[in-house]
Amino acid sequence: MVVDFDCTYHAILGRPSLTKFMAVPHYSYLVLKMPTEKGVLTIGGNVYTAYTCEKESFKITEAIDLSIRMAETVAQATQVLRLPEQETPRKNSKSKEHKEVQLVDDSPEKTAPIGANLDPI
Repeated sequence: MVVDFDCTYHAILGRPSLTKFMAVPHYSYLVLKMPTEKGVLTIGGNVYTAYTCEKESFKITEAIDLSIRMAETVAQATQVLRLPEQETPRKNSKSKEHKEVQLVDDSPEKTAPIGANLDPI
C-alpha cells in the first residue's frame, strides 16, 4: 500500500507513537513505513511541498525576529534620547521674521510690519 499526500504534515508522531505503530521514518526521503495486516504501508511525502513549506516558515520566522529587534531598538533609543512625549518645537516669539511694508507711496516713514510672529500691541 502506498499513500501519497499533498501536504507536508498530517500528523506529528513522537517516539512513543512510532514505537506503538512500529513505524520507521526516513527523514531524508520523506518516507514513513509501518507494518499492516496486508503488508508494509509506505507513506511518502512531496519534497517540493516540504521545501516550499520550509521556505515560508523561514520567511515568517525572519519577519517576526526582525519586528522584535526593531521594537527593542526603538525602546533603547527612546531611553537613551529621553524624548518628551509629543512635544513640538516652537519658534521664538521675539524672532524678527517680518517685512516692513510701506503704506503710503509718498511717505517712506509710514510703514507697517507684516509677519507671522509679531508681538501683540
